[in-house]
Amino acid sequence: MICQKCFQDIPGHQHWKDIQRVEKGYSKDQKYHILTDKQEHLLLRCSNVKNLFQKEKEYQFIKRVEQTGIAMTKPLSFGICNEGQWVYLLLTWVEGVDLEDVLEDLSLNQQYKLGRQAGEILRTIHTIPLEECDYPQETKIQKKIMQLQKYEKSLWRVENDEAVVEYVQQNIQKIWREKPTYLHGDFHPGNLIYQADGTIGVIDFNRWEVGDPYEEFYKLESFGVELSVSYCIGQIEGYFQDHVPDFFWETLSVYVAHSSLYSIEWAGQFGKKEIQGMIERYQASLIHFNYYSQFVPTWYSRRN
Repeated sequence: MICQKCFQDIPGHQHWKDIQRVEKGYSKDQKYHILTDKQEHLLLRCSNVKNLFQKEKEYQFIKRVEQTGIAMTKPLSFGICNEGQWVYLLLTWVEGVDLEDVLEDLSLNQQYKLGRQAGEILRTIHTIPLEECDYPQETKIQKKIMQLQKYEKSLWRVENDEAVVEYVQQNIQKIWREKPTYLHGDFHPGNLIYQADGTIGVIDFNRWEVGDPYEEFYKLESFGVELSVSYCIGQIEGYFQDHVPDFFWETLSVYVAHSSLYSIEWAGQFGKKEIQGMIERYQASLIHFNYYSQFVPTWYSRRN
């Protein structure tokens, strides 16, 4: 049962007709789908008040993205509620269905076009001017090395992974060669909404960060290829406007190799099913990159 008193500090709460908990996703936020007495649909995200600074930054980032004009969950209000225990973000609700739930049912041409649309949206996000206070003081290379070491010491290390570990170690300097940009941080079909008019809306900006724009693409291998290769090709070609640079593939292969290993360790907190899923994705990436003897994955075939 949802306690209505938790939301009494939020302006407009008296007009909320129905509140339903949203369970989907890995976020630690408590999420609620709200229906108002005017039949408006809203999204409420709540977090521990100790995350106040982080959540305020997230809210400000969402406001910046809104200014680009892309279809997305838009900011309405931000503050503290539940007698000072929670920090909240109130956002608009993007009507439609999760793209990952319908992508396979569409024609290959539709899948490709949606991928292009997603790539164009991602490029738009990456063009938002960086605030001086957000400019990173260091790259994530050292963080990636530490994550790899964490995987090597984990209980879920897979057999015969030495060559992939070595590949990451020897090529890690190939990441972060692009100028840092604002990143969505979790851009994949599970965080895109397929709307009634056939366009895409973007949700879940809670993993936003500043970094290498090419890092956004490794999740095509993690979550996209198994749904739709056509979509993945479209996202890449839409982002680069059909001119994909060679060094993008070099960078992508390092991100994929790293994430395919570290994701196994990361999945340990969610149980055996998630671990096995990540192991299977790791094994698939070995085939797609020919055991990392090639940069361009076997599933990519130029459409234009």
